[in-house]
Amino acid sequence: MPVFQSLFTHDGDPFMPFPENAPRVDDLTSMPPQDIAALPVELLAILQREIDETTKRVKAAKARLDGALTIRYATRAEELRHESGNDTGTVRFDDGDFTVVADLPKRVGWDQNRLAEMVERIRAAGDDPAEYVDISFKVPERKYSAWPEGIRKGFEPARTVRPGSLKVELVSQEADQ
Repeated sequence: MPVFQSLFTHDGDPFMPFPENAPRVDDLTSMPPQDIAALPVELLAILQREIDETTKRVKAAKARLDGALTIRYATRAEELRHESGNDTGTVRFDDGDFTVVADLPKRVGWDQNRLAEMVERIRAAGDDPAEYVDISFKVPERKYSAWPEGIRKGFEPARTVRPGSLKVELVSQEADQ
């Protein structure tokens, strides 16, 4: 019996030793998080690796399928949008017993420098720019960290730091050596 499997012989049914009695990736959706957390770290590492590998395969398969659907339907969808006088949006058409819903979303971008100029013109004309545009300010953390202490202190009352999501990766110590 491999060393890894021998670590789990005391768990579960003695007639169905590891790995047969270990939960599979598909079992995780029906298990409470507390039960999953109680699994041996070696098994958690295996499940994490399997999920990561499956996720990569599924993403690659989705990219291929999306590419194939684009090859098959993009021209027809573009023709229908052109006929309706639109460059973007959703069109519907039939292919056999299926309705194809082809959505080409509109991605609008704004030149921030020109918007700032427009805001100043609106303000200079005596109007409130907030009636026309949403205004927000951001300070990249990299820039904030590079500022002199005096400038940082002035901005600190406007700064809030919240933790992001914890990411835990299980790395075998044997792999490090």
